[in-house]
Amino acid sequence: MRCLNLELKLAPILLLLICAPITTKASATVDGYKKCERTVKKWAFSSRDSEIKDDKHVLRDLLFFLHVPRTGGRTYFHCFLKKLYANAQECPRSYDKLRFNPRKSNCRLLSTHDDYSMMVKLPKEQTSVVTMLRNPIDRVFSTYEFSVEVAARFLIHRDLTSLSKMAKRARMKAGGVSTLDIWPWKYLVPWMREDLFARRDARISKSHSYIRSNRSYDMEEILMPLRDYINDPIARDIIHNGATFQIAGLTNNSYLAESHEVRHCVLKYQSLGQYVLDVVKKRLDSMLYVGLTENHRESATLFSNLVGAQVIAQLTKSSSSSDSAINNGSEHRSLLPNSTSDANHQDTYRKLAKVSSASKDAAANINMDAGKLMEAYESCISSLRNSQSERRVKSLKRISPANFTKEARRKVPELLLQEIKLLNSLDMQLYSYAQDIFAKQRALMVQNMVRAESLQSAHDEHANNNSFSLPSWKVVFLVIASLLVLFFVFHFVNARRRTSKVKL
Repeated sequence: MRCLNLELKLAPILLLLICAPITTKASATVDGYKKCERTVKKWAFSSRDSEIKDDKHVLRDLLFFLHVPRTGGRTYFHCFLKKLYANAQECPRSYDKLRFNPRKSNCRLLSTHDDYSMMVKLPKEQTSVVTMLRNPIDRVFSTYEFSVEVAARFLIHRDLTSLSKMAKRARMKAGGVSTLDIWPWKYLVPWMREDLFARRDARISKSHSYIRSNRSYDMEEILMPLRDYINDPIARDIIHNGATFQIAGLTNNSYLAESHEVRHCVLKYQSLGQYVLDVVKKRLDSMLYVGLTENHRESATLFSNLVGAQVIAQLTKSSSSSDSAINNGSEHRSLLPNSTSDANHQDTYRKLAKVSSASKDAAANINMDAGKLMEAYESCISSLRNSQSERRVKSLKRISPANFTKEARRKVPELLLQEIKLLNSLDMQLYSYAQDIFAKQRALMVQNMVRAESLQSAHDEHANNNSFSLPSWKVVFLVIASLLVLFFVFHFVNARRRTSKVKL
């Protein structure tokens, strides 16, 4: 009986001891969520841009191409932007933020993988932003494939040690920037490279090259399977919802001190991602142009008409203004040959001449309209794609029989595709929103074309009216002149008749 009473007395204590850790853990979870919610809300509030201006479709002094990886941005850079802007007008950019200097004089174009936090270093009111988005599932596939492709190039080396020595010598000799310097590849490629070397070493140690799978995305003897890739912490931190985090300025490459904490909170508590998504949607609304990789041809046409045409007009105006300033400077110097400030005038003249030279170089490249720009783009993209394809084929031979084709992608299980979709839920919503913006841009382009045709018609009509009105004065003059001549002739004939009668 005593034992029973003791058990009854101890039962509540034991229950309390069991429940206490659970309660504490639940309380900590609630506190953690609330802390994260405050952090994300604070960032979202501070990140709210001012009201969207009516002139958001007007190109400003600096064009910032926010290049989301694997969206076709390299094509736009080489086949559009490099044809529109002279080299001297590019901001010092290497897709590596450590080499960026926005204070360069005459800096008109910045093209980079840096995220939106770059705007803290730019003159915001004088900057127009453009970007490209892609179906998130396709972008994840492309990121995986490119990581493997670049990493496979290093398999010509026998091991990572010899690779490191060679790479160090090559970089010291070249002094340039490689893919390994560029975000996000400076994280993704080394990760994949180490994996490829490890799997190759494992195959060699087994003394056979038998491949059990014929699925390129699930060939674990050769490379990391796609299912492992998408579930790795590195992929979760860098790849998934990458477009949303990049436009939010919250990547692990951000200039913002609070970016890591905010990103960590959103990754931990997915519901907080909506605060980030709202900020990003508003930023898309304020951009000069938003393209879609899947609508390649139409996106290029929109870019040519909405952005390219404005760049051409802007550079033409800049070139004229620079020439005028140089002429005025020359005249001013000739009036003050012995002035003590002559050195300053010489320096000003050199700067103006440099600006004019850059503008003229650009004008030489863009002595065209939107239609001719598209023709140049089509020619460029064909050549660029051929070179990229050749390099890709050469690289993937090193991991044969794995090969990334459309047919191979169709063999990926539907369950894995759905998992990628869930892991990129924010990007999926953002892409849908971008499609709506794209439709509005299409309508704007049509509206601009109709307006341009109306203005051209009005101009032609005015010119025709002038062409008719100008000769009419000539006709009046000729008529008056003819009447005067007839009058004098008539008067002269009458005078002769009178003279003849007098003689008779």
